[in-house]
Amino acid sequence: VQLQASGGGLVQAGGSLRLSCAASGLRFSIYNIGWFRQAPGKEREFVGDINWSGGRTSYAESVKGRFTISRDNAAKNTVYLQMNSLKPEDTAVYYCAGGTAGAYNLWGQGTQVTVSS
Repeated sequence: VQLQASGGGLVQAGGSLRLSCAASGLRFSIYNIGWFRQAPGKEREFVGDINWSGGRTSYAESVKGRFTISRDNAAKNTVYLQMNSLKPEDTAVYYCAGGTAGAYNLWGQGTQVTVSS
């Protein structure tokens, strides 16, 4: 049972990246998936999440209007985080996490996103 985030990299401010969170070994379609990030010297913070069906998303104020979360339950067991208009302050390690009852208790390895100014 695991979640694996990928797709990070180095991008200039104003650019875009799409992160993926791939699931294996679990009934992916019943899991809510959240994205979190942690910058050096800072606590981990919530970025956004999507419910099990994909019918509801929520976002932190700092990324609202720039980031979009979607999911593919049918074919790829994957959740995506589309990040547009990236800013240097978006630099962090990004993690995805899964949960079924209001808490995220299944965490994947993170992927580094670096935004240069």
